[in-house]
Amino acid sequence: MSSHSPFKHVALIAKPDATPRLRETLERALRFLGERRVSVSLAPQAAQHLGKSGALELTELGQRCDLAIVVGGDGTLLHSARELVDTEIPLLGINLGRLGFLVDITPEHMCDMLGAILDGDYEQEERMLLRCQVGEQAAQLALNDVVLHKWNIARMIEFETWVNDGFIDTQRSDGLIISTPTGSTAYALSGGGPLLSPSLEAMALVPICPHTLSNRPIVVHSQNEIRIRVCGRTDPAHVRVTCDGQAILTIADGDDILIRRHDKPLHLLHPAGHDHFQLLRTKLGWGEPPS
Repeated sequence: MSSHSPFKHVALIAKPDATPRLRETLERALRFLGERRVSVSLAPQAAQHLGKSGALELTELGQRCDLAIVVGGDGTLLHSARELVDTEIPLLGINLGRLGFLVDITPEHMCDMLGAILDGDYEQEERMLLRCQVGEQAAQLALNDVVLHKWNIARMIEFETWVNDGFIDTQRSDGLIISTPTGSTAYALSGGGPLLSPSLEAMALVPICPHTLSNRPIVVHSQNEIRIRVCGRTDPAHVRVTCDGQAILTIADGDDILIRRHDKPLHLLHPAGHDHFQLLRTKLGWGEPPS
């Protein structure tokens, strides 16, 4: 290992679902890092899959380590990002999931890619997160999106939306997706939202099955604050707010839902030569021009 490597202490994080492929990938990563004389600390799930003790919680890993390697799918990286963003540790994803927009290294190329990254040959980018506050509840973070949506009912909900105290509309729909550029390839894409370049300082507001056909997605600057309030005949008990499809918040009468850019970005690493549009072509099955 080069004495100038920026990464001397690595955190190894794994998805919770135990599979033979996951354990084999973790074992190879641990063995390779050991051969490179890199210190390794394990998150609880990784330690469990490897049958080892001495695991550390994610926030402590973020404070102690120089790099976090996430072995799993985008969901595992989303969770890790929300937990680690404030420690400013960079994240690197090994893809054992399906699409893998965020975890873009395959297990087959893992050791070669890790070797180059440990030698300082990599690309780093910043990804914005959203901070969502509902009433007096603890704020939640989202790397992909904050979604207001109906809950256990088969009818539309009604709500009002403001941007920086400027009234936008009263909407009847199945809900609203507030997406980061990272999340523009997730739920917002299914809702007909635009694909946003990851480096943009922007948020997309994408209605879910709106009753008014002229209600279209809009894009605003990330420095804006979005405020939403359930109104009309909609019972707030029939509405939920979900962050990254993982953290669920309830709504009480009179609660405002406030969404703004989180003050710290996620530092995401990629192998050298990473091409976002190549990733889109591969993951979304875009056709190549005729030869």
